[in-house]
Amino acid sequence: MRATSYVWLAIPLAFAVSCKNKTSTDSVPARTVFFDKTGMDTTVKPGDNFFLYASGNWLKKTEIPASETGWGSFYTLYDDNQKNLHKILDDLAAQSNPAGSNEQKVADYYTSGMDTTAIDKLGYDPIKPLLAKIDALKDYKQLVDFSADSFKDGDGFLFGFYIQPDDKISTKNAAQFGQAGIGLPNRDYYFKTDSASVKIRAEYVKYIAKLFTLTGTDAATAAKNADAILKLETEIAQSHSTPVELRDPVKNYNKFAVADFQKQMPDIDFKDVLSRLGAKTDTVLVGQPKYYQALDGLLKSQPIDLWKNDLKFTALNGAANSLSKPFRDARFDFFGKTLAGQKVQKPRWKKMVTNVDAGLGELLGQVYVEKYFTPDAKKRMLDLVNNLQSVYKDRIEKNTWMSDATKKKATEKLAAFTKKIGYPDKWKKYDDVTISKDAYYANQQSIAKHDYKENLDKLGKPVDRTEWGMTPPTVNAYYNPQFNEIVFPAGILQFPFFDKDADDAINYGAIGAVIGHEMTHGFDDQGRQYDKEGNLKDWWTPEDGAKFKTHAQVVVDQYNKYTVLKDLHVNGSLTLGENLADIGGLAIAYQAFKNTPEGKSDTKIDGFTPDQRFFLSFAQVWRIKDRDETMRMRISGDPHSPEMYRVNGPLFNMPAFYKAFNIQPGDKLYRPENERVNVW
Repeated sequence: MRATSYVWLAIPLAFAVSCKNKTSTDSVPARTVFFDKTGMDTTVKPGDNFFLYASGNWLKKTEIPASETGWGSFYTLYDDNQKNLHKILDDLAAQSNPAGSNEQKVADYYTSGMDTTAIDKLGYDPIKPLLAKIDALKDYKQLVDFSADSFKDGDGFLFGFYIQPDDKISTKNAAQFGQAGIGLPNRDYYFKTDSASVKIRAEYVKYIAKLFTLTGTDAATAAKNADAILKLETEIAQSHSTPVELRDPVKNYNKFAVADFQKQMPDIDFKDVLSRLGAKTDTVLVGQPKYYQALDGLLKSQPIDLWKNDLKFTALNGAANSLSKPFRDARFDFFGKTLAGQKVQKPRWKKMVTNVDAGLGELLGQVYVEKYFTPDAKKRMLDLVNNLQSVYKDRIEKNTWMSDATKKKATEKLAAFTKKIGYPDKWKKYDDVTISKDAYYANQQSIAKHDYKENLDKLGKPVDRTEWGMTPPTVNAYYNPQFNEIVFPAGILQFPFFDKDADDAINYGAIGAVIGHEMTHGFDDQGRQYDKEGNLKDWWTPEDGAKFKTHAQVVVDQYNKYTVLKDLHVNGSLTLGENLADIGGLAIAYQAFKNTPEGKSDTKIDGFTPDQRFFLSFAQVWRIKDRDETMRMRISGDPHSPEMYRVNGPLFNMPAFYKAFNIQPGDKLYRPENERVNVW
C-alpha cells in the first residue's frame, strides 16, 4: 500500500446528497428549489447540531435501500449516473458494432457480464487452470516464482507491486512495493477484541471455508484450511503498518538498491522476482519493509501446503464475482452483509455498469461526456476554480502565523496547480484488450493483463501528467500531490454539487467547498510535504513547520472527541487530512462567495439570507445516512470523518457561521474565538 496517493473528496466505499426539487411552495410560475426545506428539523437549534438542523427530518424519514450500504447525496447522484451509463450500454449493446472498435469492446464486455446463465453453467471452470498451477507447486521457492510470474497474467500474489512516480523525483516513474497478503480491510481487523471484530473474524473463517467447499473440498478439511489461513494472515498482519502510519509519506518512503533490499529478504531471489515481474531496474521504493522481512521468514517457517491453500483462497476470493452464483453469493454474504450491512445484492445491471466503468472507463467515458457534459459546465467550473484559487492566495498572504519565506513557497505551489475538469484531454487506448460477448471471465483477464502491462510500461519513462486517476462519470474529486493537481470528473459536476442555474450561495456552498477542499489537500498534513513540482521535499521553515503541527493538533483533538454508534470514537489522526481540507475548503469557498453580488447582498430566498443558504447548501452535500456496519468499517480505516462531523466540525471554527445563525455561548457548537482552528 502507498503512504500517499490521490486524496479523495468522498468516502471510497460509497457515493452519496438529496435530489433537486422541481416544485415550490411559491405561486406560479414554478421554479427550481435548490435547498430542500422539508428535510430540515427546525426543532434542533442550528448552534447545537447544524447537521440535524439541516437534515434531521430527512434522516428520520429516509430508509436505506436494501441493496445499499447507505443513502443520500453521493448515493443518489451515483445512482442517477448509473442509470445514464446503463442507457448508454443498453443502446450500444443493441447496435451492430465493428469488431475491435471501442463500441464493440464496451458493449460486448457489458453483454458478457449480463449473461449470468452462461456464467453459472461454467461454475468455477474458468479458474481451475490457475488452481492447478498452485497445486503443482513443490516448495516455497516455486511459490515465489509463481507469485511473481502470475502478475503478467493479470493475477499476482504475495507482492504489492506497482509503478508510480518517485515521491522525491516526481518526473521519474519507479518500481514500488507495498504491504500485501491479508484479506480483511486492514491489520486492525485481526487484533481488535470487541464483539463486532470477533464476529467478523468468525464470519471470515466461514467464508474462506465456503469457497473451498464450493471447489469440492470436504467440510472438515475446508474448516481446517480456513482456520490455518486466518492464523497465517494474522501473522502477516503483525508486520503491517496501521492506517494512521500509512499516512506518513516520509516513513513510507524507503529507497533501496536492489542488492540492498535483497538483504531484507535473504531467502528470496529478489533480482529474479523483478525479472519475472518484467521490471528492469537497479533501485526500488518499498513502502513497508517490515512486511517483506516477515514474508521471508514465514515462507520458510510455514508449511508449503498452507501457503498453497492461502494462494488458492486469494485466487478464489479475487475471482468470486466473476464465477457462478454460489461464489458470488458467498462473497456478498461476507463483504456485503457482514462487513457493510448490505441486505441484498445490487441488480446485475448495476454491477456491470460499475465493472465496465472500472475496466474500460475511458472508452465508456468518451460516450458519457459527449452525452451528459457540456462545454458551458466546464467553463463555469473553471471560473469557480480560478476564483477560489485567487481567494486562497489572498488568505495565504494574510496568514498571521506563517513567515514570508514559507508564504512565498506556498503561493508558488498554489499557482502551479494543474486543474483538470470533466474528462482527460488525451484518452487511454485499449488496443491490446480482447473482448467477446460470451466469455466474461476471459474478458476480465484480458483487461487485467492490459492494466498490468500499462502500468509496467511506465517504468523507465517520464511521468505522464495528463493521466487521470478517475473515470469521467465518477462522483468524486481528488488532489494528487505528486502531480500537484486538482481533478473534478464530470460525474460530480451535477446537483447538489453544481448547477448552472443555481444561485451563487448554492454553488459556492457545495462545489465551491469541494474545490476548496481539494486545494487545501495540497497544504494538509500530507500534501504540505510536497513542493510545487510534486516532490516530497520540506519547503517550510522549521518554525513554520512546528506552528503548523501545533495548529493541526488542535484539529486532531477536536475530532478525537466525536463518537458514533454510542462509544466508537473518530480517529482524529487518521482523519486529519480530510478534516483540514473540510475546514479550509469551507472557509475559502465562503470568502469567494462574498466576492459575488449575492454574497454582498442581504436578499432572502426561501426565507434564508445568502449566508444562511451558503451554509445550508454545504450541509446538504453531506446529507447521508450509513448502515451501522458500514460506519464501523469506516471508523476503522476511512480517512474521512462521518458526515455529521464533516458538517459540524468545520462550522465549529467559522465566525461567519456564528453570525449567520446567531450562535451564542452555551450553544453546543460555540467555541471561544481563541480556541477555534486557524490553519488555512
